[in-house]
Formats: sequence, C-alpha cells, structure tokens
Amino acid sequence: MRAAATALFVATATVLACASSPASPTGTTAPATQAPAEAGFTPIFNGRDFDGWTGAVDGYEVKDGAIVCKPGQGGTLFTTRQYRNFVVRLEFRLPPAGNNGLAIRYPGSGDSAYAGMTELQVLDDGDPKYAALDPRQAHGSAYGMVAAKRGALKPVGEWNEQEVTVNGSTIKVVLNGTVILDTDLSTVTTFMADSPHPGKDRTEGHFGFAGHNDPVAFRNIRIRELP
Repeated sequence: MRAAATALFVATATVLACASSPASPTGTTAPATQAPAEAGFTPIFNGRDFDGWTGAVDGYEVKDGAIVCKPGQGGTLFTTRQYRNFVVRLEFRLPPAGNNGLAIRYPGSGDSAYAGMTELQVLDDGDPKYAALDPRQAHGSAYGMVAAKRGALKPVGEWNEQEVTVNGSTIKVVLNGTVILDTDLSTVTTFMADSPHPGKDRTEGHFGFAGHNDPVAFRNIRIRELP
C-alpha cells in the first residue's frame, strides 16, 4: 500500500524452513522450504535466497524460509521472469499496522501501483493507524481503483493464505477461502484522488512485493501460468 498522504493470495499451509532436505530423485538437494507439488504450479521462491528475483533485494531478507521486508526499508522486489495470465498462491503474515503490496504485471521500474497493472494491497487495515482509510486502500484492493471486501484477514501475527488470478484485464483475490475482490480493471474510470493509473491496461509484467518499511513476511509462493 502507498502511504495515506499519497494518491495511495487456497493453499497448503506448509511451513518453510531453512534446513536441508533429503536428495531429490535427480540427485540434487530439494530444499525443505519447497511447497508440495500442486498440479501446474511452480515454486518461484526457494526459501533460501533471492535466486530468480531482482529489484530491491537489499530492502528484504530471507528469514525462517520467508521473504521479509526489512524494517524501515522495502521497495519493489520482483521476479526476473515476466508473466501474462497466471494464478499465484502464497502465504503472508502481517505485523501490527503492516503495509506491503503485490506488484502485478510490474514493468521493472516506477511505482507498482501506477506503472504496473496494479498493486494489490497487503495491509493490516483494521489497525487504528488506518482509521481514515479510503476503501480502495483496504487489504486486497486494486490500489486506488477497486475496493476489496474486508473482514477475512486473520489476526495480526498469523499466516494468511491468498490466491490471486490475473486473466486479461480481470483480477480475482481469494483470502483464506473468501473471495474479496473480483473485478475487471478495463471498466475502471474513476481513481482515488483523481490520480490516473497509466499501467492498468498492461498485458504482461513481473510479479513482486512492494514493501513500505514494515516487516511483512511472504512464503510458500508458487505460480501457474494460464493460456
């Protein structure tokens, strides 16, 4: 999420650990952090390092098998690969008032909420700090464009499961088994603070995290490309 002063992912709950696992059938070592096989899904984070990721690497760390935004730092950390249509599944954990975002079809530079197709909010939107929140800033919202339904987040400190489907101009977000957003961004004509989102019609880009100073954690991240 962007700061309020600016024109501001159902999955197997496998704990990702940094310990080594037995050798795989190919003779390589498969990390214990890797999610169990799911038809069509490919892990995009190995639980150990930022292999396959680029961008604001220095603003994040790998801790207990999760990607964690460093306190007071952040920026956009994104996959080296680009994706068009896909389903991504992940788990995330929020600290009190935690603020981050999922960068969707990010071009590799600029503000993910505006230059990318969208930034999907990752936010402890029930914290008093956000009492004056615009509905289009709540968790799961397409930032500044379409508001998500609220009330499906687990208590702060617990792991949430989220699935995001991006297909053409449509985005669907399922949080802990509840659909909180199902929208077509091509139909959006009004924006928070009348700030245009020039990237909203992008058809391809990177997937990533848009950190905003808080130690929000992500793990068990896997993706399935759609036709």
